[in-house]
Amino acid sequence: MSYNQPPPPRYARPPPSSAGSSVSSSSYSQQQQQQRSYTQTSTPSPTQYSRPFTPPMQQPRYGPPSPMHPLNHAVDMPMPFQGPPPGGYSAPSVNNAYASRKRTVRKIPLTPQGNLVIDIPVPDRVLSNAKLRTGEEFTHMRYTAVTCPADDFTTRGYSLRQQEYNRHTEIFIVVTMYNEDDFLFCKSMTAIMKNIAHLCTRSRSKTWGNDGWKKVVVCIVSDGRTKVNPRVLDVLGLMGVFQDGIMKDHVNEKPVTAHLFEYTTQVAVDTELKLKGPEKGFVPVQILFCLKEKNAKKINSHRWFFNAFGPLLRPNVCMLIDVGTKPQDTALYHLWKAFDRDPSIGGACGEIYAELGTGCSKLINPLVAAQNFEYKMSNILDKPLESVFGYISVLPGAFSAYRYVALQGKPLSQYFKGETMHGGADIFAANMYLAEDRILCFELVTKRSQAWLLKYVKSAKAETDVPDSVPEFISQRRRWLNGSFFAGVHALTHWYYLWRSGHGIFRKLLLMLEFSYNFIMLIFNWFGLSFFYLTFYFLANARIPGSPGTDGQSDPFDPYGFYVFQVLRQVYLMALIICFISSMGNRPQGSKYIYISCMFLFAIIMGIMLFYCGWNVYLTIPKSSQEWSNLGTIIQQRPALRDIVISLASTYGLYVISSLLYMEPWHMITSFIQYLFLMPSFLNILMIYAFSNLHDVSWGTKGDNGNATDLGQVTSSKTKDGTQIVSVEIPTDRTDINANYDKFLASLRQPRPTESTKRDAKTKQEDYFRQFRTRVLLWWMFTNAAVVVVLTNDALRDSMFTKLGVDGNGGQFNPFLKFTFYSVLGISAIRFVGCVAYLIQRMICG
Repeated sequence: MSYNQPPPPRYARPPPSSAGSSVSSSSYSQQQQQQRSYTQTSTPSPTQYSRPFTPPMQQPRYGPPSPMHPLNHAVDMPMPFQGPPPGGYSAPSVNNAYASRKRTVRKIPLTPQGNLVIDIPVPDRVLSNAKLRTGEEFTHMRYTAVTCPADDFTTRGYSLRQQEYNRHTEIFIVVTMYNEDDFLFCKSMTAIMKNIAHLCTRSRSKTWGNDGWKKVVVCIVSDGRTKVNPRVLDVLGLMGVFQDGIMKDHVNEKPVTAHLFEYTTQVAVDTELKLKGPEKGFVPVQILFCLKEKNAKKINSHRWFFNAFGPLLRPNVCMLIDVGTKPQDTALYHLWKAFDRDPSIGGACGEIYAELGTGCSKLINPLVAAQNFEYKMSNILDKPLESVFGYISVLPGAFSAYRYVALQGKPLSQYFKGETMHGGADIFAANMYLAEDRILCFELVTKRSQAWLLKYVKSAKAETDVPDSVPEFISQRRRWLNGSFFAGVHALTHWYYLWRSGHGIFRKLLLMLEFSYNFIMLIFNWFGLSFFYLTFYFLANARIPGSPGTDGQSDPFDPYGFYVFQVLRQVYLMALIICFISSMGNRPQGSKYIYISCMFLFAIIMGIMLFYCGWNVYLTIPKSSQEWSNLGTIIQQRPALRDIVISLASTYGLYVISSLLYMEPWHMITSFIQYLFLMPSFLNILMIYAFSNLHDVSWGTKGDNGNATDLGQVTSSKTKDGTQIVSVEIPTDRTDINANYDKFLASLRQPRPTESTKRDAKTKQEDYFRQFRTRVLLWWMFTNAAVVVVLTNDALRDSMFTKLGVDGNGGQFNPFLKFTFYSVLGISAIRFVGCVAYLIQRMICG
């Protein structure tokens, strides 16, 4: 594979000169030339880095030189662990260079706008593994100290290398992270680099080909300099994207808000910390690494992506990926192709599936298996249905894409309101913006005078890690449930926004049908607690007329059936009360075993419910050929049997049939049983905990509100021609630069630290937030309790059914079950039609 060389840099490097530390006052260009020549005064020749450069300090700091050093031989060789030195060893901290190294003070000219921009040569070993070794984007890393908010990045005169090279950006990818470890980062980054390499193999494409990497920019945004995992910085250092000893916290007394590193790397680091380059098929990747000075939440990271860098690059498609998500090798191409094929697509998402481990070993954990089933059925039934309508209620932030021009205006402005909502006065909006991606999808589809659609792309697949412990799972779903509920209420109460959009009348009617479906689902979710309890109550207490047994009644536990039912009922209510008590003001981590015990009790309840269903069906089905010949008569005499069978078939039969249609039946074998028994816990425990913690709208910001002073600051002085000059203490000698590289290697040789389970204490919320939580929780409890009281009291139930003209059957098989069964049938029918329609649409349109 060959690559075209980039255009020459804007500032040419001057010939060798001994005046590297002085700056001429002739012109700004000359000053910039000398600024870029403080370490190397000529562009290296292609043969200069034909073998690794080995300065005295290049070998590992401890022990004899290792012949298995990953950069002395094969680039995919694992880095050996040599152990700590005598007396112990601690990995160097962020921006902490060798104490024995002496920094050199250089005078660097600021840009005309007063911005500090420095080009630093990359270590020799980075180039030794590269195919392209000439050109500033390969030989030098650029550091920019940003001293303005994200929205002012363009107006303050900051620029990106892609502008200098006049490159068109087709795909702009953001990878957001907080304090994830190097394993998760390497998993995501290596997968992205493989996807970019795949784009370069599309030689028959009008857009892609050998130089396709020039049309892709990867932006890594880390939320807080003091929060980033140091091992991730070590990995970035091995890739040439990051160097120690360069960052500053103030420029001309202005606090630095973000540290921006730019480099085009040709080195990938996999999860085993093996270095891989062009010989493994990797191509150059343009990387922007934005290390935010303060922790300001993930949505602020997206602000840097969309509002700071987006206006300069003007990409066609923006892709959002979380650290820990691993796209398949062709996923990004398929996701991009959806936009290329249909110009009306404003947003799209792929299929996210749970990481199952080697040989599906993680399925041993029933919690992981249940989530695997949830993800699969959502990708088979829910996402295709919404895609056919044209409005997907949420494009997951972990793996989704948007057309850049479609987001401009109100969609983005509404999206970024969530950055300041958390902890604000409007508690409803604060909870709503816990799911700001849902707000973005709603605003995009209903954008005034526009006709943007959202699409599900099944061929674009990505793997993500799911919670494998109960406390972590409950905490994650708390934000999901609260955010989705209030965002859903917002969308439904503003349904009329749809009619201001530019969609055709047919599409508007389709979307109105989807809104009606979402409204019904919202009602069922609100009453889910009581509906599930009533289903258990009436199934366990059901007596099917005409079935064998005493007085036409049947009970598998006769003569103790009444007592068994009463015990189970009290256990059910006890588990609900325990969940309420444990959820009020307690963290899931502090009530771990209580929740596990409740999940066990609910699993028993679910097993009893399934047993009752099976028992009633077994007793009423024909037992002989003669009875089968009168099947119609039996169904006519026993409509309750028909209702049960239809309901079960419409639920579980739908799972089987739809999975077979999509040719993905394995989750039915490996995960269905686990999901079945954990479903009551998902409904009861998660809903109770979510509504009990409506006051908690925190996103994990740890209070990084002060200005840091640990990196050093620079102050400018003016030359005779008015140019601003700063004195910067930075590594200049190539030995220092290469020694920094060795530091990254030494740090990564240490075993990965064990993850800490300690978390910061929950921030105390305002009384208004707690009062709002109390009001909503009480209203939810009382409405569900009222339904239970009315329908479980024989006199009230029969009176109500009589007034409605329904035969309550004197406490026999309750009409509520009929309503429940046929509601399930109707919802299942809509989902099945949607998934089949998506398959047909995919076969015709691609």
